[in-house]
Amino acid sequence: MGKSEGPVGMVESAGRRASSPCPGPSESGGLLLLVSTRLRLEVGALWCRGKQLSSLASRLGFLQEERTFVKRKSRGIPETQEVSEVCTTPGCVMAAARILQNMDPTTEPCNDFYQFACGGWLRRHVIPETNSRYSIFDVLRDELEVILKAVLENSTATVPQEERHDVIALYHRMGLEELQSQFDLKGFNWTLFIQTVLSSVKIKLLPDEEVVVYGIPYLQNLENIIDTYSARTIQNYLVWRLVLDRIGSLSQRFKDTRVNYRKALFGTMVEEVRWRECVGYVNSNMENAVGSLYVREAFPGDSKSMVRELIHKVRAVFVETLDELGWMDEESKKKAQEKAMSIREQIGHPDYILEETDRRLDEEYSNLNFSEDLYFENSLQNLKVGAQRSLRKLREKVDPNLWIIGAAVVNAFYSPNRNQIVFPAGILQPPFFSKEQPQALNFGGIGMVIGHEITHGFDDNGRNFDKNGNMMDWWSNFSTQHFREQSQCMIYQYSNYSWDLADEQNVNGFNTLGENIADNGGVRQAYKAYLKWMAEGGKDQQLPGLDLTHEQLFFISYAQVWCGSYRPEFAIQSIKTDVHSPLKYRVLGSLQNLAAFADTFHCAQGTPMHPKERCRVW
Repeated sequence: MGKSEGPVGMVESAGRRASSPCPGPSESGGLLLLVSTRLRLEVGALWCRGKQLSSLASRLGFLQEERTFVKRKSRGIPETQEVSEVCTTPGCVMAAARILQNMDPTTEPCNDFYQFACGGWLRRHVIPETNSRYSIFDVLRDELEVILKAVLENSTATVPQEERHDVIALYHRMGLEELQSQFDLKGFNWTLFIQTVLSSVKIKLLPDEEVVVYGIPYLQNLENIIDTYSARTIQNYLVWRLVLDRIGSLSQRFKDTRVNYRKALFGTMVEEVRWRECVGYVNSNMENAVGSLYVREAFPGDSKSMVRELIHKVRAVFVETLDELGWMDEESKKKAQEKAMSIREQIGHPDYILEETDRRLDEEYSNLNFSEDLYFENSLQNLKVGAQRSLRKLREKVDPNLWIIGAAVVNAFYSPNRNQIVFPAGILQPPFFSKEQPQALNFGGIGMVIGHEITHGFDDNGRNFDKNGNMMDWWSNFSTQHFREQSQCMIYQYSNYSWDLADEQNVNGFNTLGENIADNGGVRQAYKAYLKWMAEGGKDQQLPGLDLTHEQLFFISYAQVWCGSYRPEFAIQSIKTDVHSPLKYRVLGSLQNLAAFADTFHCAQGTPMHPKERCRVW
């Protein structure tokens, strides 16, 4: 997301919604429950769905006799690894129930693996009226918001697009004189304007100051707009843009006016409930304070070390597989290895937000002075303080340890100009990660996310930055040319996916290239890391009621983190604007390119999941 140097997220944000009145195991607020409570809830859920789960389990058993895809023996794994005891801990029972409920075992996995893995989820979940899309990510966000609502209400709590692919074209550095000469705009004084802005934080503009201009086409066309419209029209437009951006901070009558607009654009029927808006607003504006409360409530301390170990394993596989790439020369491979090994990770949360003696959290909000009776003014104060915080960075040394996102966020990020991957506590939850579920699920969930973010450092955008985060061409001409050729295969592949929900429009393989490269690299690296972990002596357990190999569980876990559905209105919009492929094609596209998937499910060549030709970049 964002500009070329901004952090790249796993998913695009979708609409919000209220919690489902009858959540199942996959949507329950399990993050807040003790192990014993979770077991009681899960047993209750299993009892309520006894016939359904029994039917699913027996159906899986029947398929095991008719189709070879659920044979227990897996290729390439030592015999000693095959037979594992069945895990009956609360975490494993919940994971098994979640997987069974999400699946549609009546679908042949070699024909449509997304429907096979997610058909049950799609059947059981109706998109809430407040949402344009609903997915596993939204389920986790709902659970997170419920937790935040509780901790924020606790009275004892105290809290002190296409152009994005061409980085060179976006990044224009120039002096003040050049800025003035290129974009005079009827004599508009750029130096005076910039100095006025910087004076709010007492920074003096230097004569040789350089500026970076991103919106060159915008500034080039701005003079024509100024000539075309009257000053009053432009003034009204600027006021309207401010109002539109601040509607969330205004009264209900203003919010009601945008309902029809959102319905036409996104398909959402109603506005979000007020408490969710409040939780989201406080979290986005005081992310470290809110993150501190969330982490204390829902993030086990030992999760950090477990995730760090997964990062090391997946990164090691990325480096090892560089040798498999015939399209890249040795010089560029060496530079790629250096960059991969230089990637810094941030996991869960900044340590200082939990330290009582550390004053940084208090100092971060020391300039805020809120009033209970002036909500709109409070929001303007937030904007001002946030802008000033950013402006002060102009004369400060870059802090490599600065977190680019808060802890209470269900997403993951790669920052190219920091060469940094970030995994907030919000995404380190089931189904992505849990110390209580088999490693097949952890590698297929957060392991894939780790590989995805690492690969972003080498996609069509991230590859333009070196190991230190500087925009620099470290590629040989040979490797650059062949990278583009490998990428073209993937562009063609995804551009041939026609989405029925979006009026049969095709996915834009060019717009989605960076995310597709990351998806393909992420699942490949995570799978190889899982096999390597088992080959080195890792013992994984089976889940109750599932007659599936560890390798099959890995791929099902991977697919199920992308379960989700769209409203048609949003599908039509997102296929044109989203840098991510539709959820269905994120799964199908990446697994069609992975020979190990077809081997694991014994898909015959020529079936949809075993195409004759495959694409691979990393």
